[in-house]
Amino acid sequence: MRVIVALGGNAVLRRGERPDAATQVANVRAAVRTLAGLAGRHELVITHGNGPQVGMLAMQSAADPGLSGPYPFDALGAQTQGLLGYWMQQALQNALPGRQVLAMVTQTLVSAVDPAFAAPAKFVGQVYDREEAEKLAAEHGWTVKQDGSHWRRVVPSPAPRRVVETRLIRRMMGEGVIVVCAGGGGIPVVRDERGRLTGVEAVVDKDLTTALLAEALDCDAFLSLTDVPHVMRGFGTPEERAIGHTTPHELRALDFPAGSMGPKVEAVCRFVETTGDMAAIGRLDQAESILGGTAGTIVTPNGRWPLTSTL
Repeated sequence: MRVIVALGGNAVLRRGERPDAATQVANVRAAVRTLAGLAGRHELVITHGNGPQVGMLAMQSAADPGLSGPYPFDALGAQTQGLLGYWMQQALQNALPGRQVLAMVTQTLVSAVDPAFAAPAKFVGQVYDREEAEKLAAEHGWTVKQDGSHWRRVVPSPAPRRVVETRLIRRMMGEGVIVVCAGGGGIPVVRDERGRLTGVEAVVDKDLTTALLAEALDCDAFLSLTDVPHVMRGFGTPEERAIGHTTPHELRALDFPAGSMGPKVEAVCRFVETTGDMAAIGRLDQAESILGGTAGTIVTPNGRWPLTSTL
């Protein structure tokens, strides 16, 4: 089975943890223990979030007195792809001796006229209380919004149209290579009036990019892995309950937070609706059980997994 896995940014840096390298490397190694098991039985492509890391680098860049201005988000995205990709590549090589692993810095094409540029909504960086968030926004010209009980910076998040290096990823997979790519949704780029690629100040949603890439690579399954075991119906209410096997139609009838679970639900629904295959949302350490149908929120066209006829 060809499987694409999207790791949430909290797989590398959890809320409340110090963002030092040792902590993140340890978290990557823990994540790879699960991913190595999947790679032993399936063709595997790995994408990953970068929200905590890109936010941290943005803060450092904005505060650096040696710079005339902060680094743009396309450059910060490239830095985090290289850093996290290196850690994942090395951990996978150590866990799977003899297997070829490639971490690629990839670009994601977006539209220069996407309305998201006028309405920043993608959370990046660490969390703050409201007073501190508003102070930082005033100092740095940020836009901040509430994220649960905290406040965070938000940036434009245009819709992904294509991963520019899709053909190269497919070629590497054909040679048995485990590919780590599309980190943080990929570096956001547009084509100018002469057809040249150029970076833009934005962050592309990692799950939406993964769904697009999964379709282009003919993946059989798309797993969005995070730190929650299920999507919840009625989250935060007395009627809250876990959703097990479901369909895009059933999920689209529910409301989910735009800044967290919403993009994941939208991504898995798009993949299933387009391909007729399976997607799921669940915990990283339950990935193999999710593929086996015994954990996570599993989304298929008819709500059954493994897929069976409804005739």
